[in-house]
Amino acid sequence: MSSNADTNLRPDYDQELQDLADYLLNDSIPSQEALKTARLCLMDTLGCALLALRFPECTKHLGPLVEGTQVPQGARVPGTSYRLDPVKAAWDFGCALRWLDYNDTWLAAEWGHPSDNLGGILAVADHLSQKQVAQGKPPLLMRSVLEAMIQAHEIQGILALENSFNRVGLDHVLLVKVATTGVVAKMMGANREQLLSALSHAWVDGQALRTYRHAPNAGSRKSWAAGDATSRGVRLADMAMRGEMGIPAALSAPQWGFYDVLFSKTNKDQQIKPPEKQRLERSQAYGSYVMENILFKVSFPAEFHAQTAAEAAVILHPQVRDRLDEISRIEITTHESAIRIISKTGELNNPADRDHCLQYMIAVPLVLGELKAEHYENGFHAAHPELDRLREKMEVKESKGFSADYLDPEKRSIANAIQIFFADGSCTEQVTVEYPLGHRRRREESISFLEEKFADNLASCFVPQRCQEILEVFRQKEGLDAWPVHEFVDKFVG
Repeated sequence: MSSNADTNLRPDYDQELQDLADYLLNDSIPSQEALKTARLCLMDTLGCALLALRFPECTKHLGPLVEGTQVPQGARVPGTSYRLDPVKAAWDFGCALRWLDYNDTWLAAEWGHPSDNLGGILAVADHLSQKQVAQGKPPLLMRSVLEAMIQAHEIQGILALENSFNRVGLDHVLLVKVATTGVVAKMMGANREQLLSALSHAWVDGQALRTYRHAPNAGSRKSWAAGDATSRGVRLADMAMRGEMGIPAALSAPQWGFYDVLFSKTNKDQQIKPPEKQRLERSQAYGSYVMENILFKVSFPAEFHAQTAAEAAVILHPQVRDRLDEISRIEITTHESAIRIISKTGELNNPADRDHCLQYMIAVPLVLGELKAEHYENGFHAAHPELDRLREKMEVKESKGFSADYLDPEKRSIANAIQIFFADGSCTEQVTVEYPLGHRRRREESISFLEEKFADNLASCFVPQRCQEILEVFRQKEGLDAWPVHEFVDKFVG
């Protein structure tokens, strides 16, 4: 084993870290499209968190570590009465907003949900706004939250475009931790050195394995992993602001850095990625591309690769609902990523297993004409044995064209096609849906549905008068930007 102890020269920070820090310190004004989309994202993400509070498996994780603890100027967890330190508040809100797999999505070489970062962003912003007012200073405004969201989306999404962490067994919440660390440190007032320190620790930190997302180990950790990551980002940012020294070669240090330890993988003697390629790749500058192109989950609380499949199943529902026992075969044509992530056969053991099963997310709307969060629960599954019988009749195959269009930056389609064959030799037409509701190509069509989704989610948590007050805040559009953060969060206190 080689050693570099005899060349103990402290290097400059890795260029990748410097690029991130420079982007975060860039005060350029985001595009109007990015700001408009960020307002929609804020609305939608808050609604997803509120809806999750109906599920005890989620709420059992929430609240102070020491029961009864109240933190002065603590961050609030929307939909609850908790006032917590920003680290735990970020964990709780991050857990809730992600619990039902209903918030936004980014699909590229790596997948993820950039609005996961709102857990840390809103918790820190709420605390800072309260603190500044208590000190006689102006409050933090919601415009700062929107700008932080845009930058967090960009960091997570741009790094995901060409870098597949899942192929080396790492979970995408690594990018949530990195993005949250950077934007939260900036909100706290970090200078360049503090930003570099914080970001270096995010990369050096132990990274989550994807084990809990895949059969046979899929489980509920995938619903709180992002909350854990955004919370850790807040903690690392706080440590950097207290003067914690950075790790300049966090990525590139031979033998000990992220690249050599975690971003390479061997299969016997065959390198998955040649050594000269074991670095983060980035083909475009950081800006606001990701927020402008983010995918919203409008119709279904389902893993995004299955959104168009569920939509196609809803279209087919009227043709098959009275012929379920006559079905001999269901042919599903999809893209490579869907096959790799969510195609599974055999027993489904828990809700987390079901909401990441392509076949299950098709079976439910074929039978019912809809797909809701409750349809993943154990009791529902046990009461509907016909769902597993349908799954057994499904055949999944890849379309090379669908896979190519999925990666095409000009298209970024998420296509699925379904055709159903019956025992008498007849069949339905093949129903193909390329772009789901919530895709940028269907953005304008989606807005009214997103607003309806938000109103429904509000109603699951608040009385009608409170719902109307919150809806009025979002109807202000650009006026939302000028709201003090702590007054905005006041509206969501349970």
